[in-house]
Amino acid sequence: MTRSTRRQFIGNTSKAAMAGTLILAGNSQQTEMKDIFVHHVYFWLKNAGSKEDLDKLVAGLKKLSAVKTIKQFHIGKPADTKRDVIDTSYSVSWLVFFTNGVDQASYQTDPIHLKFVEDCSSLWQKVVVYDSVNM
Repeated sequence: MTRSTRRQFIGNTSKAAMAGTLILAGNSQQTEMKDIFVHHVYFWLKNAGSKEDLDKLVAGLKKLSAVKTIKQFHIGKPADTKRDVIDTSYSVSWLVFFTNGVDQASYQTDPIHLKFVEDCSSLWQKVVVYDSVNM
């Protein structure tokens, strides 16, 4: 057996502890999201091929994320998945999580949201919104 220094021992012990933590994290059970209000918006740009319009919409959504009642958000684009049930015709998706319907209603009248609509509504030809709550 080779002799190690105290520093090597501590370093190896730390690495082993971190590896164990990663293994445990990888085996954790999925948890159901509860007590949330999900607001999912799909945008179809008027000029679907315009990078400039896409960039303006994404910049507007990033500003919109400053609304205080938003808990989490995601700005996305269609994934490269090919199945009959998947609609990839939209340009941008905006997924937002709120604590409840009151917070979502507040978001609708928030000056940041109203400014987003004013500044960006000329960019889209169609918007579809899906709101959902717990079952």
